[in-house]
Amino acid sequence: MNSSPPNLIPHRAQTLEVLRLMGKNRPILMLLGDEDGYGTRWLLDGQEIPPGIAKYLTQRGFIVESGATEFGVRKLVLTDSGDRLRQDGVRWWTSLGFFERLRIRILG
Repeated sequence: MNSSPPNLIPHRAQTLEVLRLMGKNRPILMLLGDEDGYGTRWLLDGQEIPPGIAKYLTQRGFIVESGATEFGVRKLVLTDSGDRLRQDGVRWWTSLGFFERLRIRILG
């Protein structure tokens, strides 16, 4: 994760947490919701993912659509580059000290 300038990755700690939770097998669910007044929403294990993070991962090719559920909800999974980003991010995060992690969680 440190190969990109820090300001390009939105909320680095939260983005890494999303990638870590996805792992290789858990998809993000994308609910298209223009008709209900809420707009598009992205969920992982029932928790909403901030739109900025979901859009960043999609636009950079770290996640791609892998089909739809029987209810028409789109499933997004990690690409190979997304998995590499996740692995690099976990190594980067574990290399940080307590105060560095705290600063990143607070300031982004």
